[in-house]
Amino acid sequence: MDIGLHLANFTWSGGSATFVDDLTRTAKLAEEIGFTKLSVMDHVWQIRGVGPKEHEMLEAYTTLGFLAAVTERVELLAWVTAAIYREPGLLAKEVTTLDVLSRGRAWLGIGAAWNEEECVGLGLPFPSTAERFERLEETLQICLQMWSDSDEPYTGKHYQLGSTLNSPQSVQRPHPPILIGGGGEKKTLRMVAQYAQACNLFDSPDLAHKLDVLRGHCDALGRDYDEIDKTVMGFFDIGAKGEKVDEVLAHLGELAQLGITHVHTGVWDGSSTEQLDIFGERIIPAAREL
Repeated sequence: MDIGLHLANFTWSGGSATFVDDLTRTAKLAEEIGFTKLSVMDHVWQIRGVGPKEHEMLEAYTTLGFLAAVTERVELLAWVTAAIYREPGLLAKEVTTLDVLSRGRAWLGIGAAWNEEECVGLGLPFPSTAERFERLEETLQICLQMWSDSDEPYTGKHYQLGSTLNSPQSVQRPHPPILIGGGGEKKTLRMVAQYAQACNLFDSPDLAHKLDVLRGHCDALGRDYDEIDKTVMGFFDIGAKGEKVDEVLAHLGELAQLGITHVHTGVWDGSSTEQLDIFGERIIPAAREL
């Protein structure tokens, strides 16, 4: 099992005076100790459950470009891109650019978006749920066409592109891997089976059921279920000094039994290395054996 690091909170104890240095150190250390993926949220305001909306929030793809420059091996992605926040052609160019500048380490993490408040606040589009999912699927189709050898037009219900020319092309061929976030059983998991290399589900009691639904979609579409990486997002309480590590490792073992191949977690204060050190010393080596 692989472990990834998600940076959701940027309100760190060092404050603005040390933030850039702290972010650089956090990224470099995450790579050094063996986190396989490094991600940020695609939000413009802080989200509930992490902090008040007034707390610091960096734009996702600008931040990923910075992280690409200060790391060498770790894979990079937005966990997950809000499909409606950018026109699909521009999004494909952003992910392609990240892939080129990181020498082939970009993923497209994507979902249908949910945060209406920030959209209303900053004037971003927020159509109905049905339309957001339609736009998500068209975005996936456009990105895949732009990463192909075709520069033909694309005509969909919501998007029309006169040419899908994409130069330079991505380093990873046929394209950067795609992760689709969300557990919607009729639409999201069907799109995972049809378009993606990875799903992302929440670490919840219905996880086994969601995986069964995904398997059903794979069977219906003729997709090999085992080709898809199964990931979960979960912030684990390891204790201030690592006193809860054994509980975390036991739970990771349970997830591995379900077929989960990657767990994405986070630390709350990048101005301190203490939590990352515990992951590097005790959790990541043990997870690799699961």
